[in-house]
Amino acid sequence: MVCELSLCTPGTAAGTLDCQGRLQKGGTPQKYDPTFKGPIYNRGCTDVICCVFLFLAVVGYVAVGIIAWTHGDPRKVIYPTDSRGEFCGQKGTKNENKPFLFYFNIVKCASPLVLLEFQCPTPQICVQQCPDRYLTFLKARNSPDFDYYKQFCVPGFQNNKGVAEVLRDGECPAVIIPSKPLAQRCFPAIHASKGVVMVGNETTYEDGHGTRKNITELVKGAKEANKILEARQLAMRIFEDYTVSWYWIIIGLVIAMVLSLLFIVLLRFLAGIMVWVMIVMVILVLGYGIFHCYLEYSKLRGEAGSDISLLDLGFQTDLRVYLHLRQTWMAFMIILSILEVVIILLLIFLRKRILIAIALIKEASRAVGHVICSVTYPLVTFFLLCLCIAYWASTAVFLSTSNEAVYKIFDDTSCPLLRNTCNPETFPTANESRLCPNGRCQFAFYGGESAYHRSLLGLQIFNAFMFFWLANFVLALGQVTLAGAFASYYWAMQKPDDMPAFPLFSAFGRALRYHTGSIAFGSLILAIVQIIRVILEYLDQRLKAAQNKFAKFLMVCLKCCFWCLEKFIKFLNRNAYIMIAIYGTNFCTSAKNAFFLLMRNIIRVAVLDKVTDFLFLLGKLLIVGSVGILAFFFFTRRLRIVQDTAPPLNYYWVPILTVIIGSYLIAHGFFSVYGMCVDTLFLCFCEDLERNDGSHERPYFMSPELRDILLKGSLQAGKQEEVEEE
Repeated sequence: MVCELSLCTPGTAAGTLDCQGRLQKGGTPQKYDPTFKGPIYNRGCTDVICCVFLFLAVVGYVAVGIIAWTHGDPRKVIYPTDSRGEFCGQKGTKNENKPFLFYFNIVKCASPLVLLEFQCPTPQICVQQCPDRYLTFLKARNSPDFDYYKQFCVPGFQNNKGVAEVLRDGECPAVIIPSKPLAQRCFPAIHASKGVVMVGNETTYEDGHGTRKNITELVKGAKEANKILEARQLAMRIFEDYTVSWYWIIIGLVIAMVLSLLFIVLLRFLAGIMVWVMIVMVILVLGYGIFHCYLEYSKLRGEAGSDISLLDLGFQTDLRVYLHLRQTWMAFMIILSILEVVIILLLIFLRKRILIAIALIKEASRAVGHVICSVTYPLVTFFLLCLCIAYWASTAVFLSTSNEAVYKIFDDTSCPLLRNTCNPETFPTANESRLCPNGRCQFAFYGGESAYHRSLLGLQIFNAFMFFWLANFVLALGQVTLAGAFASYYWAMQKPDDMPAFPLFSAFGRALRYHTGSIAFGSLILAIVQIIRVILEYLDQRLKAAQNKFAKFLMVCLKCCFWCLEKFIKFLNRNAYIMIAIYGTNFCTSAKNAFFLLMRNIIRVAVLDKVTDFLFLLGKLLIVGSVGILAFFFFTRRLRIVQDTAPPLNYYWVPILTVIIGSYLIAHGFFSVYGMCVDTLFLCFCEDLERNDGSHERPYFMSPELRDILLKGSLQAGKQEEVEEE
């Protein structure tokens, strides 16, 4: 399977025969071709059928977007809705000046119906302000406070009925209590004083029918309703943090981009020095992190409440709570220590292979220097990915809000039609009102029973599938483009004189003109696996309550298998795209040739390719760690110089995590150019060994520096394998 220079020396007849015999096990090796000078220019279109499928799928995707935008209404996500299905606080409506939703009886929100249909079974109206006092309808009706009380009755209320009739018909609440707005909803102003739960200054409240009840019933109703709104409230606070810190986040991302670009430029001229500096800096940054965690751990010794267990504390949206626990800093210290030890051990065991990888990185630096436009190509990929994400997100939101308002019958007494659908316009005169004299036709949720509404789940799955396909297509297009440009560099005998004038633009044009179908084919395979993983995650969430252990075990196995399959397909696609960029063959042929070429050089894959990936990972960690530490000290106001400049935040971890994730994506974008360059040069190097023998008639295309260190490293790796086999 393995053809190594340690086992067969180029230039000798016996060695060549031995190599050929061994190579047959891993496919047919490339033969010497004096006319081959790198990426083939005379090529034809490949995988045309997949190109047609992609075009039809995009047309269908546009149609789904148009349908979603036609039927969808994002206001359903942003604004609360009253019992008539009308928005509160929406401009251009009669509730424009009524931004808050008021519940007639918040205790009803403790019903399981809240969790099933996300709607409290009690009348709800839009109001200008939440109530700030105790009042019952019975006491307020014949008092000066009635004008204040009427604003919490249904619009158009006429005081011409008896008290019992008004309360029966749900025209006014039986009682109003002091409330505070939360996510544009009025919730009881509950607080605790000396361990006693109170609303205002009271521990009980009157229900409007002459009965005093304990405040805990209000607490229960408010908590159940709050379960529905907790995620939305968290999202709103996060959105507020973004509104006051977005420009600082952009500054942090710009710093990450400058550091990445500076690192790439220095890597171009000082590859060896920069790699070792990067290794040392990563070790020092991790060491400082361990030291800082130890200081914080020691500082909290003896402080009240610092010894609480993380399990006892549970999940808290304000992450600052965790920073006051010693256990948190102990966990950080252990994680960083393990990471530090693992990296040091890897560096010790890979010290010789790192020297070989540095030579490959130096060659990649020269290639990037001759194709300098390649450094900016990640910006093109980023722009196209942003378009894909924006289209997918907007379509998903509009699809999720394209349902119709569904009204159901609610009744405090027994009713045979309870929770049946109804029409609020005809309900007072319909037969339902006679069967349920105390019933109310009230807005329940957004849904529908039409064929369109039943197909919404399928449209959402198609939306997610097309996002995966197009996102993978964009990434694959960048890989084919960069591979074609760097292959032009490698297969130029006189560098850079024999290179085309604009290698990156030439490779981009060839990829779009001839290989859109092949790129779509590889992206389609990967997208199918990814959408299956999404469906498995969805089923796993639905089956969490199941007690069938076999089903849970099967689900875990399936998720693990498809995760491994996705990783393998990504690796195979990446190398197949390199072969497409060089030879212009279809996807299947390119994947087969790339796979067999790697199998014939499996030791070199382990020695070189993965070591360089490890070094690039250290570079990403260095940039992300540096920017992340800077963001942490800035947003937590620990830098005295800019202490007053940091914006006030609900959760300071929001901008910090955004900067860290964004910095990683930026660093990954720049390093992906080097990663693609290394992979391309590696495959070209393997083919160069098969096509040529280094003689005057068949010279190597690789540079002398790369040839000396790579062949020496391969020789040592081959001898080591022979010893292990014996």
